[in-house]
Amino acid sequence: MERLIAPSILASDFSDIAGAIKLIETAGGDWVHLDVMDGSFVPPITFGSQMVQAIDTITDLPLDVHLMIERPENHIEDFAAAGADYLTVHAEATVHLHRLIQRISDLGVKPGVSIVPSTPVSALQEILGEVDLVLVMSVNPGYGGQKLIPGTLKKIEQLQELKQKHGYRYRISIDGGVNGDTVSEVRDAGAEVMVAGSAFFKADNPSQVVAELKGSG
Repeated sequence: MERLIAPSILASDFSDIAGAIKLIETAGGDWVHLDVMDGSFVPPITFGSQMVQAIDTITDLPLDVHLMIERPENHIEDFAAAGADYLTVHAEATVHLHRLIQRISDLGVKPGVSIVPSTPVSALQEILGEVDLVLVMSVNPGYGGQKLIPGTLKKIEQLQELKQKHGYRYRISIDGGVNGDTVSEVRDAGAEVMVAGSAFFKADNPSQVVAELKGSG
């Protein structure tokens, strides 16, 4: 199974975003994960489409944009135009999820869907065949550095079973508490994309972290 590492710039030094992107590239990261928070769906406010656009000008890595915002349907055009390659919305943040997924696809962006720890995989059953990414939050979203909630790994296993059974195309991503202590069980559960924030940017050797998460270190 191919495993991809998507370092989250939420844990980087915001005064040197260009340096953070360069570090992701040189350390072997596969995607750049961008956590967009509005201070409503989750407590903090981070950044908007301008940040995505700025990063798009300095890297060729895929931009994995995670919208932790209310009413994402009001903003997807901006993020698509800014250069998002994957655009992930929360199932809990919009009523007309299927329509929104279709709109993201129509904009030429790969659609993704995310669920918080309290939302079951069954809530996604009607749209799993429409998305390119399913992001399981393994912590309660909002702040970096939290510990992984073990029960969320069952969702990864369920998503793998459904993917194999129905031939779905989505990649399974996990975000929250992924580090050297948890990576074995995360890999065993079937995660294909691992978002790493603090574990990557706070490490003495980020390249070693990437290798360890992929299982080659």
